[in-house]
Amino acid sequence: MGRKKPLVIVTRKLPDVVETRMRELFDARLNHDDAPMDHAALAAAMREADVLVPTVTDRIDAGLIAQAGDNMKLIANFGNGVDNIDVTSALRRGITVTNTPGVLTEDTADMTMGLILSVARRIAEGAKAIPEGHWKGWSPTWMLGRRITGKRLGIVGMGRIGQALARRAKAFGLSIHYHNRRRLSLAVEEQLEATYWESLDQMLARMDIVSVNCPHTPATYHLLSARRLTYLRPHAIVVNTARGEIIDESAMTRMLEANEIAGAGLDVFEHEPAVSERLVMLAKKGVVTLLPHMGSATHEGRIDMGEKVIINVKTFMDGHRPPDRVLPSML
Repeated sequence: MGRKKPLVIVTRKLPDVVETRMRELFDARLNHDDAPMDHAALAAAMREADVLVPTVTDRIDAGLIAQAGDNMKLIANFGNGVDNIDVTSALRRGITVTNTPGVLTEDTADMTMGLILSVARRIAEGAKAIPEGHWKGWSPTWMLGRRITGKRLGIVGMGRIGQALARRAKAFGLSIHYHNRRRLSLAVEEQLEATYWESLDQMLARMDIVSVNCPHTPATYHLLSARRLTYLRPHAIVVNTARGEIIDESAMTRMLEANEIAGAGLDVFEHEPAVSERLVMLAKKGVVTLLPHMGSATHEGRIDMGEKVIINVKTFMDGHRPPDRVLPSML
């Protein structure tokens, strides 16, 4: 008689090809209607499952982990970040946590570059002009944006995504600058033609465009604080495809309303899925471009994420260390 398959509870709808493979390998309980699981449902899943596969929308905090059943051994996050999971509490309960790093790098960098172009060249605003009947013909002074070639791009967080963005931005003629927890090697800096700034404050004061590409951790909460945002120049643009909590959203919104910075491109929000009505009004005026957290939303990326989850679960259940284990020291 074969070994019993582990019960794997998945909190959201995943690509069909991923779910098919999960059913083949595991006793997979899937979420076909894609409705987010509430706290009670997540607690029940923690008590029953061998493996939980949550996403960024699921908050797996210390309280939920405390309710985990004896069979719960692995939280295999469907996502690159793990700021939705209390990794330290999981480790104390003997629960391993994994994520899906690396597979979203190019997709997120593409979207970041797209937001830079959209805000600087008013692409989202222009795309609405014809359907809404506002275009009366070409004019030399209408819908003027800003040239990005020759401008300074400051990247906050020079990990995989930050470096992928730097490669794209360099091709568009942007001057690459960055602030990071650790300085890159000289070889990588030379390859990217990137200038390192030890002081984030000093970098912000000299950039035309600032892109947030660092993970959300306790250390990066409101990294771009109200104080730091005041260093930005009036023509500066802020782009965020990382996590909304890294920017003091209220302070940034006030500065946008007061024309103290020129614009913003946001794919993430501090209290998502709730989006500030003030930001929505700024979007209607063409000051900001707002996207519904779709930076990593490609068919290929989602399938790659699912395959990583499957590898992590299968490896762990076979008694080996999963390739994408996350430890508190890594955060």
